[in-house]
Amino acid sequence: MTDKLSELKKKRDELRARLEAIEKDYRTGLDKDFEEQAQQLENAEVLNEISRTTAEELARIEKEIEELE
Repeated sequence: MTDKLSELKKKRDELRARLEAIEKDYRTGLDKDFEEQAQQLENAEVLNEISRTTAEELARIEKEIEELE
């Protein structure tokens, strides 16, 4: 396996882990405390954007891996 391919696979695994962590965060739902809920809702927009850009980067990397293999 080439260094480039190894690097891409490592990055792919990191991105998958990041997406899984975001999805896990969503599954936990909102806190019972209203102040905490407000903070969670503010963070939701940021998490959505991180999730979107991570998924885009993951797709790009998976395509590169496919082309190298």
